[in-house]
Amino acid sequence: MGEAKRRRLAEESAAHFSKALKRARFNLLTMGTRLSQSAYMCEEVSWWSALDDRILGMVARDTTDDDYFWMVLLRDRSGRFRCANLDASIRTADRAEALLRIKMAELIASGNLETEGEQGDEAPVAVDLFAIPPKTDPKSLHPYFRLLAEDPGRAPARKVFQELSLWLAPNDPHLAKEFQGAGFDQRLWELYLWAVFREFFFDVEHLEAPDFRCTAPGVDFTVEATAVAPSMDGVLADHPPTGTKEEIAQFLENYMPMKFGSALTAKLNKKNAAGLHYWQRKESINKPFLLAIADFHEPIASGDIGSMTYTQSALWQYLYGTRIHWDFEDDKLVMHPEKIEQHQFKEKIIPSGFFDLPNAENISAVLFSNAGTMAKFDRMGVAAGYGVPGYEYYRVGLKYNPDPNAIIGSPFTKRVGDDDYEEWWTQEVQIFHNPNAKRPIPFEVFLGATHHFFEDGQMKSLGPDDAVLSSYTWLFKVVANDVKLKKYKGAEGVEAYLAELKAERQDV
Repeated sequence: MGEAKRRRLAEESAAHFSKALKRARFNLLTMGTRLSQSAYMCEEVSWWSALDDRILGMVARDTTDDDYFWMVLLRDRSGRFRCANLDASIRTADRAEALLRIKMAELIASGNLETEGEQGDEAPVAVDLFAIPPKTDPKSLHPYFRLLAEDPGRAPARKVFQELSLWLAPNDPHLAKEFQGAGFDQRLWELYLWAVFREFFFDVEHLEAPDFRCTAPGVDFTVEATAVAPSMDGVLADHPPTGTKEEIAQFLENYMPMKFGSALTAKLNKKNAAGLHYWQRKESINKPFLLAIADFHEPIASGDIGSMTYTQSALWQYLYGTRIHWDFEDDKLVMHPEKIEQHQFKEKIIPSGFFDLPNAENISAVLFSNAGTMAKFDRMGVAAGYGVPGYEYYRVGLKYNPDPNAIIGSPFTKRVGDDDYEEWWTQEVQIFHNPNAKRPIPFEVFLGATHHFFEDGQMKSLGPDDAVLSSYTWLFKVVANDVKLKKYKGAEGVEAYLAELKAERQDV
């Protein structure tokens, strides 16, 4: 038998043992695998799986030599997918894919997957976010955690958290306990940020304080995460109504700036036992330092999409001490900035302009996202192919509108489980750059985020075409007698369904 025929038969035989894998699924299973340098060294071409994802494979182009390599990934003793075998300097992608699938078939035949995946440097114990300690009082568990842990429709999010937790160093004894209890929102926000920073191709250290150190070639900065929490006492405990446009305007112009201000100034002024601010500590010294903030000030009520989807307009008013008015002149949208001196809610008054406060020059930027939610983790799980039979997930929201005269984003509705559906952790990330920063953070560090900055007295924004301004998720449980869900199909059908629900229930 000739060599060419032997090679063809080997390739045909190996093809029975592996299959192409969606990029979203590969990305989920390898959330912590890639090193930051890989973003500059290679371009991934295809992704592969065998034995129900017990073996993963990837083919990529070497951007320096313009040839190809393949890599086999197996779970190590901690459960993390890591490189177990590779070969390089292959002339074509097709040939690299054929050799990869032969290697995957050989590994299956060997029966040594566990030993082949061992690396020798595994963490002794992985974090298990869902392991509830014995004798835990069920009343101490956060209601959202119980929903996440117990609701069948939340299985996609549980899968994402389980894969993410494999990469968390077990040096934080409070992580799982706080995630399960009163600290659920803050810990959820931190876990979301970890996924965001990994998708930005940073090597991420989860520290005690500040929370993160992110590094990559030519990049080194730290981040402290904070969240806007409900006010239990004081003036702000009396939450204003938001039922009308006028009430929402007042809510965004005064109440929410105070809520953001309370969380941000607490971090700005915080010192450790040695009297050092976050930017003065050894992990941060002489590097850009960011604050990352999310809004969890009010629990989402039944039928409510949640104020967090639109409170970012209050954040930039407070950060820059500026409010924007707009009108049309000769059919052209014109913005008019107005300087704000203060925000007032009842008898409470705070100065506006966080970036103008003493010591704020040490804050390079403020990172914000309204997507650090269970719904985001659900969607990422469904997009990776971990949807639950009998449940449907739809994403509804506003995305970037390229029309220079647009005053709102473009509405969209998408079924998350569709084959062409794609979503990124970084899609909703917004970076508010400090014009007074001692150590500014370059825009290109956060490629894929939406950037806000002031230039020539005007607030300007730069973002990718697929940037999402805000969105929420409709999770449907499909039952046999649900006539409406049988009648409405596809994205347009869901819009009609939601419209009918809204007509029936004024609180939706």
